[in-house]
Amino acid sequence: MRNFAALVAFLFLGASTGAWAQDNGDGPGAYASPSGIPDAALNEKFGIPDGPGRSRYRPIELPNMPDSDLNSFSAPNLPAFPDDAFAPTGIDTNALTLTAKLGADGDAIPDGVVWRLFSTRLNREGKLQLIGVAKGGQANFNVGAGSYLLHAGYGRAGITKRIEFSGLPTTETVVIEAGGLRLNATTGDGQLIDSRLLTFDIYTDAEQSQNRRLIANNVKAGVVVRLNAGNYYIVCNYGSVNAIVRAEIRVESGRVTDARLKQRAAEITLKLVRESGGEALADTAWSISSSQGDIIRESVGAFSSMVLAEGEYVIVAKNKDRIYQMEYNVAAGMNEEVEVVANGNGNSNGSPAQNGSGDDAPVQSVPAFEELEQAADDLQQPPAGSGD
Repeated sequence: MRNFAALVAFLFLGASTGAWAQDNGDGPGAYASPSGIPDAALNEKFGIPDGPGRSRYRPIELPNMPDSDLNSFSAPNLPAFPDDAFAPTGIDTNALTLTAKLGADGDAIPDGVVWRLFSTRLNREGKLQLIGVAKGGQANFNVGAGSYLLHAGYGRAGITKRIEFSGLPTTETVVIEAGGLRLNATTGDGQLIDSRLLTFDIYTDAEQSQNRRLIANNVKAGVVVRLNAGNYYIVCNYGSVNAIVRAEIRVESGRVTDARLKQRAAEITLKLVRESGGEALADTAWSISSSQGDIIRESVGAFSSMVLAEGEYVIVAKNKDRIYQMEYNVAAGMNEEVEVVANGNGNSNGSPAQNGSGDDAPVQSVPAFEELEQAADDLQQPPAGSGD
C-alpha cells in the first residue's frame, strides 16, 4: 500500500514538472511526458518500460496560400444569397385585411376610417394591449393566428368587433351603421343666424339629464358630424348669455340629416350717450338683469354687444359715479342698437333713464325744488280745528 502511494505521488510530481519542461533550443518547444524522465531504476521497480527520453518534436508546416484577388469574406465555391434570403416566412405581410362599408346595404367607405387592433389579453395595467393602428378605407395587419378585438372609428361613429384569425390571408368587412348630422339655427322670421354666433353640443339621448353623455361640444354650424345611427339630444347656444334652445334629433344610417333649430332671441348693442344719436361714453360699466332681478351679464366699455333671449330686462349703466337705468324689451329677431341717454331722456323703447348719486345701486329720482318748498309750507300750516 505504501509503495502504491509513492507511485501515485511520483506520477503526480512527474506530470507537474514535465508539463512545464520546454526545450531551450531554437524553434518550437516540446512538452515532456512522465515516461520521458530518465530514471531507469525507478521505472524498472514499478514495472514502467523505458521511454525514449526527452526529444524535440517537429512542428507541422502549413502550406503557403498563393496570392489572389479574393478577400477574406468571399466564398468562391458557394452561390450568392438572393436578396430575399432572410425575408420572414410563415406570415403574409397582408395576412389580415380589413374593410368597412356604410350600412348593411351601403357602399364601401373609401377613406376616413381609423382602425385599432387590440389583443384580448390584458397588460400589466389591466388594459387591452394595442397591437396596431391604421388609417384609411382599408387596413392590413401583419399578425399571427389568434383572437383580437377590432375597433373601427368613423368620425364620432364606430364599431367594436371580435376577430378570430387563423393566420392565413383573410379579409374581414365591418358594417358601420352611421350617418351625418348638420346643424343650424334660424331667428323668429326664419332667417339663418350668423354661424359665428352659434355652437352646438351633442349628447346621447336619455330621459334624465344626468344619464346623458356628451359626444361632441362646441360644434360649429354647417359642419357634418358623423354619428352612429340613433337619437340624440342637441343643445344650441346663440351667443354666450342666455339664448339656448334644445331639441331631440334622429340620425339615419347612410344619410346626412339637416336640422335647423329656431331661436327666440336678438342681438343688441348698448351704449351710453349724452343725447340721442350722440357718441358713446367710454369707461361705462354695464349690468343686465332679468325682470326678476337676476344678473345675467356684466361688462365694461363704451359698447356692450350681446345676444339675449326674448323678454324684459333692466339695463344699468354706470359712468363716473353716476348710475343710469332703463327697462328694455327684447323681441325675437329684432337686432338693434340701444341708447341709454345720460340726461334723463330715455330711449323710446324703454322707460326714462334716471340720474344717480354715484352709489353702487340705482336710487330713486330726487323731487324738484318747488315740490320741497311746498312740502315745507304744508308742514308750517296748523291743522284745521286746532284753535291756533
